[in-house]
Amino acid sequence: MEPETKHWHTVIIGGGQAGLSTGYFLKRMNKDFIILDENMRIGDSWRKRWDSLKLFTPSQHDGLPGMPFPKLKGSFPGKDEMADYLERYVMEFSLPVQLNVKVNHLSSLNSHYEIETSKQKLISYNVVIATGTNPFPKIPAISSDLNPGIFQIHSSRYSKPETLPPGDVLVVGAATSGIEIALEVSKTHKTYISGKPTFHIPDNVIKYGGELYWWFIRNIITVRTPIGRKAKKSIIHGGSPLIRVSSRDLEVAGIKCLPRVTGTENGFPKFEDKSVIKVSSVVWATGYKPDFSWIGMNATDETGWPLSNRGISPVSKGLYFIGMPFLFGLTSGLVGGVGRDAAYISRHILQSNPGLSI
Repeated sequence: MEPETKHWHTVIIGGGQAGLSTGYFLKRMNKDFIILDENMRIGDSWRKRWDSLKLFTPSQHDGLPGMPFPKLKGSFPGKDEMADYLERYVMEFSLPVQLNVKVNHLSSLNSHYEIETSKQKLISYNVVIATGTNPFPKIPAISSDLNPGIFQIHSSRYSKPETLPPGDVLVVGAATSGIEIALEVSKTHKTYISGKPTFHIPDNVIKYGGELYWWFIRNIITVRTPIGRKAKKSIIHGGSPLIRVSSRDLEVAGIKCLPRVTGTENGFPKFEDKSVIKVSSVVWATGYKPDFSWIGMNATDETGWPLSNRGISPVSKGLYFIGMPFLFGLTSGLVGGVGRDAAYISRHILQSNPGLSI
């Protein structure tokens, strides 16, 4: 027998910070909803990151709505601390979460949505997609041309330097994650880094002008302002600014900076300046790519990212996205900034069908 189809007012797909923030507001509005997450525990998407990872924003800006992050102001939480915080958040507000549930397909039918999961089918009037920005690692095609003897790993699977074999290491990608990994690996391996570092926000700005800086990126760097729209284009195509680390740190650590990788020669990485180096390992800190192919609607643009107006999909009524960079502003993709978008989307859900029940 097929399992019974369950009806909900709203289904949130993804139990990370974006999905939980949305759940917080929907619960305050007394809406009937469920949060689906494919992990075994809330926070597992953080626990799976590399061991020494710390958030790029200080603790006072790492809390979700209704619950400040419990760490000294000015400190940077580790990835396991964030994972545990998210678990406590679910318990604190008794958010309804179903774990180990993978959504296989989403389709629109008349006035509702059908969500096919690994366990059952759900029907809902509203769907909030909060699956995050990094479902799949983005690895350049040239990786397949490298010598089979070169150990390759994406930054999402890297955990610590000891897991890399002996020999020289190339880190491809000079955004914050790539630089942090390169600095850590350089303590045990000769390390190179490929790519052009993005703009560095001086440490004093974060340390001494942190509140003013946060106010600026939260309220000014948004899609509503000319400077915000310009910053969006720059960041989407060029990467986010460096925080806590800089190209100067690479120099101090003795890490040689190389231009962009363009191909291979005799199985080894080749760069824009035609140089070639022999390495034993390559760490691809090249970001992620979206995958919304499980959505049975044309809900994305030509780049694969969702079409939306501040998280509200123009494709189908009741379809929402949250947790994406520059959904509204620079902080939309940050733990401490997602709450604003969650509140906005939740209000829209309430206003669109205030008396609707299933």
